[in-house]
Amino acid sequence: MTKAVQDAPRPLRRDAERNRQQILDVAGPVFAEHGLDASFDEIARRAGVGVGTVYRRFPDREDLVEALFERRIGEIVTMAEDAARQPVAWDALCNFLEGSMQMQVADQALKQVLVDSGHGRERLARVRERLTPAVASLMERAKAEGSLRTDVGVTDLAAITTMLSSATTFEEPALWQRYLVLMLDGLREERGRSTALPRPAPDDLVVAELAHRHCR
Repeated sequence: MTKAVQDAPRPLRRDAERNRQQILDVAGPVFAEHGLDASFDEIARRAGVGVGTVYRRFPDREDLVEALFERRIGEIVTMAEDAARQPVAWDALCNFLEGSMQMQVADQALKQVLVDSGHGRERLARVRERLTPAVASLMERAKAEGSLRTDVGVTDLAAITTMLSSATTFEEPALWQRYLVLMLDGLREERGRSTALPRPAPDDLVVAELAHRHCR
């Protein structure tokens, strides 16, 4: 047996994998309610497993945060891929932006992890690597269709959605929906009527700084 085969991680048993998924299913809402310092006891209680099982599957809190992060990014990528199957490119882009905004607004805890932890820049790079191709494809289709202004880039959408995700209060949790509509109207191509943009699209570092400021 080669060393590579010996070192390869063994797949979890079916019951162990089921427990892992149950823990992930409840950990996100627990973090959202109680913050990232929420106890593993509460996560175990909601998952219906012993706290020892939580520690076996995720020996370090960062392991759990990382797994949740990967799951959420996978969900957003899938959302973009599903939207790409819609026949009208503008509708596809709008539906993706609305869905991703709903995720951002509902998941403040993981957004904080993304931008404020020691792994923030690394995670942002992984988000860009996995999500940018799918979003860029949606945008290019809409530009070719003539419905999206041609001077808008992927980082523009990232900056705008980061800012819009703060437009929510306890009394008005869906206030962001109003500003999403206003933003989408500004992104639509109107032949001969769109105002020229005074500045170029921001680069990735500027978008990351906007996210950090929002979460502080």
